[in-house]
Amino acid sequence: MEKVPLLSVENLNVEFSTPDGVVHAVNNVSFAVESGETLGIVGESGSGKSVTASSILKLNSGVTAKTQGAILFNGRDVLGADDKTIRSIRGSEIAMIFQDPLSALNPYYTIGNQIIEAYRVHHRDVKKSAARKIALEMLHRVGIPNPEARIDEYPHQFSGGMRQRIVIATALINSPKLLIADEPTTALDVTVQAQILDLMKDIQKENGMAIILITHDLGVVAETCDDVAVMYGGRIVEKATVNELFLTPTHPYSFGLLGAVRSLDNSARGELQTIAGSPPSLLHLPSGCSFLPRCGYAQQNLAQCSSVVPELEKVSPTESFSACHLRTEALISLKMKELA
Repeated sequence: MEKVPLLSVENLNVEFSTPDGVVHAVNNVSFAVESGETLGIVGESGSGKSVTASSILKLNSGVTAKTQGAILFNGRDVLGADDKTIRSIRGSEIAMIFQDPLSALNPYYTIGNQIIEAYRVHHRDVKKSAARKIALEMLHRVGIPNPEARIDEYPHQFSGGMRQRIVIATALINSPKLLIADEPTTALDVTVQAQILDLMKDIQKENGMAIILITHDLGVVAETCDDVAVMYGGRIVEKATVNELFLTPTHPYSFGLLGAVRSLDNSARGELQTIAGSPPSLLHLPSGCSFLPRCGYAQQNLAQCSSVVPELEKVSPTESFSACHLRTEALISLKMKELA
């Protein structure tokens, strides 16, 4: 009997109407996440990562947003669910850590009140005193010092790292089956970053929680993820296990991202590489491959690259997929010649 993933996203498309035209934020995105696994979604700003994540919680609904496709969570249709069902899932079965911990916390309420409210909205029969004990336990769990005193303090009284821990405590208070972490370590120093990532992994091991980690930091991906989806121009251009992505990437954009990462073996790469040009406008996506203007390999197949959008296709005996018109062997051969 085939195993059903905890989350399945199929052919997701998200568009936003603006005065300048339609923004094609997400285009035919598909992926799945199993319980206990971590999927990394990487790419430059504006590649569609956060919009994809917001769609899982149906946060993009509105008069300017148009969402199509299918999102199944634990066998349930998310996009077709009514508001009551979605509210019962948000913060309970699916939790999200947003990019900016300060804006995610209400400055007018103590952190204790905010964590307690996040718990009691899904446990209405639990008294506030009992919920406070649970909140204290979670604050202790995420490493807030002296939580008995600090539970009654306000967000501005905490450092950035401590605020991020509070946001994580709020997200995990209901033991979600899926945690979506959108740049959870941005602007944190490396020591706090490591502590937060270790905390997420520890809790995942304890309860089998699945994690979707949205980041631009490939070092974080290498440390925490099982599988990776690389996004560009609102599309997934490569999907692979974390080992395959780092050892044998199969898309020119992935080559560029990895080339911009500092290696301990400087003799292999020399100076850091950059990807020339800028990401495409999601208002005016090109007719062919959206990476064409920045691709160093397009001259090998220019006619097709400029006119046909490449589909995501399986390119290895395992589960590696790439959206590139050039065959994987040809790309790797060209890349090896560059490094020689």
